[in-house]
Amino acid sequence: MRIFTGARLFDGERFRDDSALVVEDDRVRAIVAHADRPGGETVDLAGGVLAPGFVDWQVNGGGGALFNQAPDPQTIRRIVVSHRAYGTTALLPTVITDAPDALSAALAAAREAQATIPGALGVHVEGPFIDARRKGAHPAEWIRPLREADAAALIDARAGVMVVTLAPASASNEMIARLARAGIIVSIGHAEASAEEAQAAFDAGARAATHLYNAMSQLGHRSPGLVGAALANPRVYCGFIADGFHVHETAGRIALRAKGAERIALISDAMPSAAGGPKQYELHGRRVTQSGLKLTLEDGTLAGAAITMLDAIRYCVAHLGAPLGDALRMATLTPAQLLRIEASHGSLRPGARADLVHLGPDLELFGVWVGGEAVQLE
Repeated sequence: MRIFTGARLFDGERFRDDSALVVEDDRVRAIVAHADRPGGETVDLAGGVLAPGFVDWQVNGGGGALFNQAPDPQTIRRIVVSHRAYGTTALLPTVITDAPDALSAALAAAREAQATIPGALGVHVEGPFIDARRKGAHPAEWIRPLREADAAALIDARAGVMVVTLAPASASNEMIARLARAGIIVSIGHAEASAEEAQAAFDAGARAATHLYNAMSQLGHRSPGLVGAALANPRVYCGFIADGFHVHETAGRIALRAKGAERIALISDAMPSAAGGPKQYELHGRRVTQSGLKLTLEDGTLAGAAITMLDAIRYCVAHLGAPLGDALRMATLTPAQLLRIEASHGSLRPGARADLVHLGPDLELFGVWVGGEAVQLE
């Protein structure tokens, strides 16, 4: 048994003062008053905040690795380990639009990794079932409609958590409903869709919008688009890249006002440059360059992000005016609820995995634990 003391506790929803966290083996046992803490090994944190480890549901790469480039378990391990050192203790390796054999390899790799690598939750399939009109950095030659055989292959490959980002133009509402009934989390993204088309997809079973505002039909006062439909629907979760490049501060504040911390699920959309990776790399034969924390193709198109979830939390607090509790919730409990894993991730409730982060007064990262075991930080 291990007792964590000396820090404010954020349990996923609220702060708990004058409390201690009791961990037994790899699980949270309880939060107790400091005066009532049991005996056992004590970890005195000497200030700061102890929170659940971050949950990132859209991670293309990190630490120099790119899942599309090498869709195998070794790449997933490298991505997981690199982001773990920045507080992300659970993530979905994300495969973007690519050739069919690359998608098949990614699904097989994710299935193996989910069973063998702590923190690898499953897979996020972002394309190829998207809309070429909103392709962003996705290669147009591989974009295609979702067919019956594709749906069957996705359902058969599911292990752990699977998110599929698709567009109404490439997937019927019947297909969306079929995936949702099979336990796949459908997110609408890379889509040129009317508000009515988007709402029909949400009614069919889609739960989320992928990287809100980016690669989707925009909000107009007579044509609200996917942005408007996602913001207006209280049931829909919105992925959000909080890096200052993908979304203007004002638009970010509007999203927080409209959705609240209960429906904004932060993502890194991280590429190989994130979590200690290089500033240049290749994406489908095209050069991607990092300037500051901004990643672009040679034509200026944004090509994912170079941030971690810790960067996203800091941005929300410093630039969007989010209270720290809201920023932490958007990186912990809210994405866990989207992914339906809140019993084991994203909170300090009894029975949850003891995946923890210790943050300092200025949101410095002081410590990370996975399953109750400390992670070596550089």
